[in-house]
Amino acid sequence: MSTSLKKDYDERIAPALKKQFNYTSAMQVPKLEKIVINEGLGEATGDKKIIETAINELTAITGQKAVATISKKDISNFKVRKKMPIGVRVTLRRDKMYEFMERFIRIALPRIRDFKGIESKLDGRGNYTVGITEQIIFPEINIDTITKLMGMNITFVTSAPTDEEGFALLKAFGLPFKNAK
Repeated sequence: MSTSLKKDYDERIAPALKKQFNYTSAMQVPKLEKIVINEGLGEATGDKKIIETAINELTAITGQKAVATISKKDISNFKVRKKMPIGVRVTLRRDKMYEFMERFIRIALPRIRDFKGIESKLDGRGNYTVGITEQIIFPEINIDTITKLMGMNITFVTSAPTDEEGFALLKAFGLPFKNAK
């Protein structure tokens, strides 16, 4: 099952980027490699059910099983012990990645209250991370079953060597940046 974003990339975005940056080979054109969704759950140190809830929610949102992330060392100030679950993560690739991105752009982002676009700051290597403050913007989440609002970071990992190329790729995919160049 191929999504319309994947087809759009092959037919419209890749040729446009090749022309824009004067690439000599189609292999030089930046592409989306993966999307990593991460939830840091510091409160999970006191309540183990938070991790299970987060795993179930992230699995519902992405359509792929989420995994718990564990701490690497003891931090007494935060009541954290080594190998304690402190977050939840999912890495999407190929069709699931394009499917999620399409739902994120077309359905989830417009549901954010007073939405005026997302920041346009990349990490220096062509990758982009957006922070979401509430998981309820995703239609897969039933608001009535929510016990706690949890935020998440969504990282779009591209093969672009520079921010400029990564930005052009993500903009072409339709990410609504605030102050687009």
